[in-house]
Amino acid sequence: MAVTITDIAQRAGVSRSMVSRALTGNGPVNAQKKEEIIALAESMGYMPNQAALHLRHSKSHIIGLYFSSISTATSPYVLHSVLTGVYGVIGSRYQIVVKGIDLYEPGSLNPSQYDGLLIMSQRDQDLDFLEEAFAFQIPMVAIGRRVPIDIPVVTTNEARGMEKAMGYLLDHGHRNIGIIEGPPNLEATIFRHQGWIQAVRKRGYSIHQFPVVHGNYRYNSGYLAANQLVDEHPNLTAILCFNDEMAVAAKNAFARRGIRVPQDISLVGFDNLELPRYADLQLTTVERNASQIAAEGAEMLLRYMESGVRPSDLELENKLVIRESVSDKMRL
Repeated sequence: MAVTITDIAQRAGVSRSMVSRALTGNGPVNAQKKEEIIALAESMGYMPNQAALHLRHSKSHIIGLYFSSISTATSPYVLHSVLTGVYGVIGSRYQIVVKGIDLYEPGSLNPSQYDGLLIMSQRDQDLDFLEEAFAFQIPMVAIGRRVPIDIPVVTTNEARGMEKAMGYLLDHGHRNIGIIEGPPNLEATIFRHQGWIQAVRKRGYSIHQFPVVHGNYRYNSGYLAANQLVDEHPNLTAILCFNDEMAVAAKNAFARRGIRVPQDISLVGFDNLELPRYADLQLTTVERNASQIAAEGAEMLLRYMESGVRPSDLELENKLVIRESVSDKMRL
Protein backbone atom coordinates (compact mmCIF):
# COMPACT_ATOMS: atom_id res chain seq x y z
CA MET A 1 0.00 0.00 0.00
CA ALA A 2 1.32 3.46 -0.91
CA VAL A 3 2.63 5.67 1.89
CA THR A 4 0.40 8.71 2.47
CA ILE A 5 0.88 12.10 4.08
CA THR A 6 -1.21 10.84 7.00
CA ASP A 7 1.24 7.94 7.53
CA ILE A 8 4.19 10.34 7.60
CA ALA A 9 2.41 12.73 9.99
CA GLN A 10 1.63 9.94 12.42
CA ARG A 11 5.22 8.65 12.37
CA ALA A 12 6.66 12.17 12.78
CA GLY A 13 4.18 13.22 15.44
CA VAL A 14 3.16 16.36 13.55
CA SER A 15 0.06 17.55 11.72
CA ARG A 16 -0.74 16.49 8.17
CA SER A 17 -0.72 20.12 7.09
CA MET A 18 2.88 20.48 8.33
CA VAL A 19 3.92 17.42 6.34
CA SER A 20 2.15 18.82 3.30
CA ARG A 21 3.91 22.17 3.64
CA ALA A 22 7.29 20.49 4.09
CA LEU A 23 6.92 18.24 1.05
CA THR A 24 5.42 20.81 -1.30
CA GLY A 25 7.26 23.92 -0.11
CA ASN A 26 3.88 25.62 0.00
CA GLY A 27 3.76 27.43 3.34
CA PRO A 28 6.06 28.08 6.30
CA VAL A 29 7.88 25.25 8.11
CA ASN A 30 10.92 25.39 10.39
CA ALA A 31 13.98 24.52 8.26
CA GLN A 32 15.20 21.72 10.53
CA LYS A 33 11.73 20.21 10.85
CA LYS A 34 11.31 20.37 7.08
CA GLU A 35 14.55 18.41 6.55
CA GLU A 36 13.46 15.82 9.14
CA ILE A 37 10.08 15.33 7.46
CA ILE A 38 11.59 15.03 3.98
CA ALA A 39 14.14 12.49 5.25
CA LEU A 40 11.42 10.50 7.00
CA ALA A 41 9.25 10.54 3.87
CA GLU A 42 12.14 9.22 1.78
CA SER A 43 12.91 6.49 4.33
CA MET A 44 9.26 5.39 4.28
CA GLY A 45 9.23 5.23 0.50
CA TYR A 46 6.79 8.09 -0.02
CA MET A 47 6.13 8.81 -3.69
CA PRO A 48 4.22 12.00 -4.57
CA ASN A 49 1.54 11.66 -7.19
CA GLN A 50 3.54 13.20 -10.02
CA ALA A 51 0.81 12.65 -12.56
CA ALA A 52 -1.67 14.57 -10.43
CA LEU A 53 0.83 17.35 -9.80
CA HIS A 54 1.54 17.59 -13.51
CA LEU A 55 -2.14 17.87 -14.25
CA ARG A 56 -2.39 20.71 -11.76
CA HIS A 57 -0.58 22.93 -14.23
CA SER A 58 -3.28 22.45 -16.87
CA LYS A 59 -6.12 24.97 -16.95
CA SER A 60 -9.59 23.60 -16.33
CA HIS A 61 -11.37 26.99 -16.15
CA ILE A 62 -13.35 25.64 -13.20
CA ILE A 63 -13.52 27.01 -9.65
CA GLY A 64 -14.86 24.76 -6.92
CA LEU A 65 -17.15 26.30 -4.28
CA TYR A 66 -17.24 23.93 -1.31
CA PHE A 67 -19.53 24.14 1.72
CA SER A 68 -19.24 21.87 4.77
CA SER A 69 -22.65 20.54 3.82
CA ILE A 70 -25.23 21.87 1.41
CA SER A 71 -28.04 19.68 2.71
CA THR A 72 -27.71 20.09 6.49
CA ALA A 73 -25.42 22.97 7.52
CA THR A 74 -26.11 25.77 5.04
CA SER A 75 -29.25 27.89 5.02
CA PRO A 76 -30.67 28.26 1.50
CA TYR A 77 -30.62 32.04 2.03
CA VAL A 78 -26.90 31.96 2.86
CA LEU A 79 -26.30 29.67 -0.13
CA HIS A 80 -28.09 32.14 -2.40
CA SER A 81 -26.14 35.10 -0.99
CA VAL A 82 -22.80 33.34 -1.41
CA LEU A 83 -23.58 32.30 -4.99
CA THR A 84 -24.68 35.85 -5.81
CA GLY A 85 -21.41 37.26 -4.50
CA VAL A 86 -19.22 34.70 -6.27
CA TYR A 87 -20.98 34.89 -9.65
CA GLY A 88 -20.97 38.69 -9.47
CA VAL A 89 -17.15 38.60 -9.49
CA ILE A 90 -16.36 35.49 -11.53
CA GLY A 91 -18.95 36.08 -14.24
CA SER A 92 -18.31 33.90 -17.28
CA ARG A 93 -14.55 33.69 -16.82
CA TYR A 94 -14.79 30.37 -14.96
CA GLN A 95 -17.40 27.71 -14.41
CA ILE A 96 -18.47 27.34 -10.77
CA VAL A 97 -18.97 23.84 -9.36
CA VAL A 98 -20.81 23.77 -6.02
CA LYS A 99 -20.29 20.79 -3.69
CA GLY A 100 -20.55 19.67 -0.07
CA ILE A 101 -17.40 18.51 1.70
CA ASP A 102 -19.51 15.97 3.61
CA LEU A 103 -19.79 13.98 0.35
CA TYR A 104 -16.01 13.90 -0.19
CA GLU A 105 -14.13 10.61 0.16
CA PRO A 106 -10.41 10.78 1.11
CA GLY A 107 -8.16 10.33 -1.91
CA SER A 108 -10.91 11.18 -4.39
CA LEU A 109 -9.95 14.79 -5.15
CA ASN A 110 -8.87 15.29 -8.76
CA PRO A 111 -6.50 18.29 -8.79
CA SER A 112 -6.82 18.70 -12.55
CA GLN A 113 -10.49 19.52 -12.15
CA TYR A 114 -10.03 22.90 -10.45
CA ASP A 115 -7.99 26.03 -11.04
CA GLY A 116 -8.95 27.26 -7.59
CA LEU A 117 -11.22 26.58 -4.62
CA LEU A 118 -13.45 28.73 -2.43
CA ILE A 119 -14.11 27.05 0.90
CA MET A 120 -16.91 27.79 3.38
CA SER A 121 -16.01 25.35 6.14
CA GLN A 122 -17.72 25.07 9.53
CA ARG A 123 -16.55 21.70 10.84
CA ASP A 124 -13.34 20.04 12.03
CA GLN A 125 -14.31 17.02 9.90
CA ASP A 126 -13.48 19.06 6.78
CA LEU A 127 -9.74 18.86 7.52
CA ASP A 128 -9.02 15.76 5.40
CA PHE A 129 -10.42 17.47 2.32
CA LEU A 130 -8.59 20.74 3.03
CA GLU A 131 -5.25 19.03 3.52
CA GLU A 132 -5.59 16.95 0.37
CA ALA A 133 -6.36 20.07 -1.68
CA PHE A 134 -3.49 21.91 0.03
CA ALA A 135 -1.08 19.09 -0.78
CA PHE A 136 -1.98 19.40 -4.48
CA GLN A 137 -1.15 23.12 -4.29
CA ILE A 138 -4.58 24.16 -5.54
CA PRO A 139 -5.04 27.88 -4.78
CA MET A 140 -7.65 28.16 -2.04
CA VAL A 141 -9.41 30.93 -0.16
CA ALA A 142 -11.59 30.35 2.90
CA ILE A 143 -14.69 32.52 3.24
CA GLY A 144 -16.68 33.08 6.40
CA ARG A 145 -14.34 31.38 8.85
CA ARG A 146 -10.70 30.54 9.40
CA VAL A 147 -9.57 26.97 8.74
CA PRO A 148 -6.71 25.03 10.37
CA ILE A 149 -4.40 25.23 7.35
CA ASP A 150 -2.40 28.14 5.99
CA ILE A 151 -4.68 29.60 3.33
CA PRO A 152 -5.99 33.18 3.00
CA VAL A 153 -9.38 33.96 4.51
CA VAL A 154 -12.14 36.55 4.29
CA THR A 155 -14.08 36.59 7.51
CA THR A 156 -16.00 38.66 10.06
CA ASN A 157 -15.89 38.75 13.85
CA GLU A 158 -19.09 36.86 14.58
CA ALA A 159 -18.54 36.89 18.32
CA ARG A 160 -18.32 40.67 18.31
CA GLY A 161 -21.46 40.87 16.17
CA MET A 162 -23.49 38.74 18.56
CA GLU A 163 -22.11 40.69 21.50
CA LYS A 164 -23.61 43.82 19.93
CA ALA A 165 -26.97 42.09 19.48
CA MET A 166 -27.24 40.82 23.05
CA GLY A 167 -25.92 44.10 24.41
CA TYR A 168 -28.64 45.97 22.53
CA LEU A 169 -31.36 43.87 24.19
CA LEU A 170 -29.82 44.23 27.65
CA ASP A 171 -29.33 47.97 27.23
CA HIS A 172 -33.01 48.28 26.33
CA GLY A 173 -34.03 46.78 29.64
CA HIS A 174 -34.58 43.16 28.67
CA ARG A 175 -33.55 40.63 31.31
CA ASN A 176 -35.78 37.65 30.42
CA ILE A 177 -34.18 36.73 27.12
CA GLY A 178 -34.41 33.35 25.42
CA ILE A 179 -31.78 32.31 22.92
CA ILE A 180 -32.17 30.11 19.84
CA GLU A 181 -28.69 28.88 18.94
CA GLY A 182 -27.48 26.67 16.09
CA PRO A 183 -25.93 23.18 16.22
CA PRO A 184 -23.25 23.28 18.96
CA ASN A 185 -20.60 21.60 16.76
CA LEU A 186 -20.57 24.36 14.13
CA GLU A 187 -18.06 27.19 14.41
CA ALA A 188 -20.75 29.76 13.65
CA THR A 189 -22.60 28.63 16.76
CA ILE A 190 -19.45 28.56 18.89
CA PHE A 191 -18.42 32.12 17.98
CA ARG A 192 -21.92 33.56 18.32
CA HIS A 193 -22.35 31.79 21.67
CA GLN A 194 -19.13 33.39 22.89
CA GLY A 195 -20.45 36.76 21.80
CA TRP A 196 -23.68 36.86 23.78
CA ILE A 197 -21.92 35.47 26.84
CA GLN A 198 -19.39 38.29 26.61
CA ALA A 199 -22.19 40.87 26.54
CA VAL A 200 -23.86 39.32 29.58
CA ARG A 201 -20.68 39.11 31.63
CA LYS A 202 -19.65 42.68 30.82
CA ARG A 203 -22.91 43.86 32.36
CA GLY A 204 -22.60 41.70 35.45
CA TYR A 205 -25.38 39.18 34.83
CA SER A 206 -25.30 35.40 35.16
CA ILE A 207 -25.31 33.46 31.90
CA HIS A 208 -27.51 30.85 33.57
CA GLN A 209 -30.51 33.18 33.72
CA PHE A 210 -30.88 33.04 29.93
CA PRO A 211 -32.51 29.84 28.58
CA VAL A 212 -31.01 28.33 25.43
CA VAL A 213 -32.60 26.04 22.83
CA HIS A 214 -30.69 24.69 19.83
CA GLY A 215 -32.02 24.81 16.29
CA ASN A 216 -30.19 23.96 13.06
CA TYR A 217 -30.36 27.37 11.30
CA ARG A 218 -33.40 26.24 9.30
CA TYR A 219 -36.97 27.58 9.49
CA ASN A 220 -38.66 24.55 11.05
CA SER A 221 -36.14 24.31 13.87
CA GLY A 222 -36.63 27.99 14.70
CA TYR A 223 -40.39 27.53 14.81
CA LEU A 224 -40.14 24.60 17.21
CA ALA A 225 -37.51 26.30 19.37
CA ALA A 226 -39.56 29.48 19.73
CA ASN A 227 -42.60 27.50 20.88
CA GLN A 228 -40.47 25.55 23.34
CA LEU A 229 -39.01 28.70 24.85
CA VAL A 230 -42.35 30.45 25.44
CA ASP A 231 -43.93 27.24 26.75
CA GLU A 232 -41.15 26.70 29.28
CA HIS A 233 -40.49 30.38 30.05
CA PRO A 234 -43.73 32.37 29.67
CA ASN A 235 -42.18 35.54 31.13
CA LEU A 236 -39.71 36.05 28.29
CA THR A 237 -39.62 39.58 26.87
CA ALA A 238 -37.12 38.93 24.05
CA ILE A 239 -35.67 36.22 21.83
CA LEU A 240 -32.16 36.32 20.37
CA CYS A 241 -31.81 34.12 17.28
CA PHE A 242 -28.54 32.93 15.77
CA ASN A 243 -29.78 33.63 12.24
CA ASP A 244 -32.56 35.49 10.46
CA GLU A 245 -34.28 32.40 9.12
CA MET A 246 -34.92 31.09 12.64
CA ALA A 247 -35.97 34.61 13.71
CA VAL A 248 -38.61 34.74 10.98
CA ALA A 249 -39.84 31.31 12.07
CA ALA A 250 -40.02 32.51 15.68
CA LYS A 251 -42.09 35.53 14.63
CA ASN A 252 -44.57 33.28 12.81
CA ALA A 253 -44.74 30.90 15.78
CA PHE A 254 -45.58 33.86 18.01
CA ALA A 255 -48.21 35.12 15.58
CA ARG A 256 -50.00 31.76 15.75
CA ARG A 257 -50.20 32.23 19.52
CA GLY A 258 -51.35 35.84 19.38
CA ILE A 259 -47.97 37.16 20.57
CA ARG A 260 -46.99 40.38 18.83
CA VAL A 261 -43.49 41.56 17.84
CA PRO A 262 -42.32 43.88 19.33
CA GLN A 263 -45.30 44.83 21.52
CA ASP A 264 -45.33 41.55 23.48
CA ILE A 265 -41.91 40.12 22.74
CA SER A 266 -38.79 41.53 21.08
CA LEU A 267 -36.80 39.70 18.44
CA VAL A 268 -33.23 40.00 17.13
CA GLY A 269 -31.60 37.96 14.35
CA PHE A 270 -28.21 37.57 12.71
CA ASP A 271 -27.08 37.81 9.03
CA ASN A 272 -29.34 40.59 7.64
CA LEU A 273 -30.45 38.36 4.80
CA GLU A 274 -32.97 39.46 2.19
CA LEU A 275 -36.18 37.68 3.11
CA PRO A 276 -38.72 39.26 0.76
CA ARG A 277 -41.54 36.95 1.80
CA TYR A 278 -41.38 38.36 5.30
CA ALA A 279 -41.04 42.08 4.57
CA ASP A 280 -43.67 42.82 7.25
CA LEU A 281 -41.06 41.88 9.88
CA GLN A 282 -38.76 44.87 10.39
CA LEU A 283 -36.10 42.73 12.04
CA THR A 284 -33.26 44.17 14.07
CA THR A 285 -30.28 42.01 13.16
CA VAL A 286 -26.52 41.80 12.81
CA GLU A 287 -25.33 42.35 9.27
CA ARG A 288 -22.95 39.62 8.22
CA ASN A 289 -23.01 40.23 4.51
CA ALA A 290 -22.48 36.75 3.07
CA SER A 291 -22.64 38.10 -0.47
CA GLN A 292 -19.91 40.66 0.22
CA ILE A 293 -17.75 38.07 2.01
CA ALA A 294 -18.10 35.73 -0.98
CA ALA A 295 -17.37 38.51 -3.49
CA GLU A 296 -14.24 39.57 -1.60
CA GLY A 297 -13.17 35.93 -1.41
CA ALA A 298 -13.67 35.46 -5.14
CA GLU A 299 -11.63 38.59 -5.90
CA MET A 300 -8.89 37.31 -3.60
CA LEU A 301 -8.88 33.88 -5.24
CA LEU A 302 -8.56 35.37 -8.73
CA ARG A 303 -5.54 37.42 -7.60
CA TYR A 304 -4.04 34.34 -5.97
CA MET A 305 -4.52 32.22 -9.09
CA GLU A 306 -3.01 34.87 -11.35
CA SER A 307 -0.02 35.88 -9.20
CA GLY A 308 0.76 32.76 -7.18
CA VAL A 309 1.33 35.07 -4.19
CA ARG A 310 -0.67 34.37 -1.04
CA PRO A 311 -2.99 37.35 -0.37
CA SER A 312 -3.31 38.86 3.08
CA ASP A 313 -6.32 37.89 5.20
CA LEU A 314 -9.29 40.25 5.28
CA GLU A 315 -11.70 40.81 8.19
CA LEU A 316 -14.93 42.70 7.45
CA GLU A 317 -16.91 44.55 10.09
CA ASN A 318 -20.27 43.37 11.42
CA LYS A 319 -22.77 46.08 12.20
CA LEU A 320 -26.02 46.04 14.12
CA VAL A 321 -28.93 46.99 11.85
CA ILE A 322 -31.59 48.55 14.06
CA ARG A 323 -35.17 48.29 12.82
CA GLU A 324 -38.48 47.89 14.67
CA SER A 325 -38.48 44.46 16.31
CA VAL A 326 -37.17 45.50 19.77
CA SER A 327 -39.23 47.36 22.36
CA ASP A 328 -37.57 49.59 24.94
CA LYS A 329 -38.36 48.12 28.36
CA MET A 330 -36.61 51.05 30.00
CA ARG A 331 -39.50 53.29 28.92
CA LEU A 332 -42.30 50.97 30.01
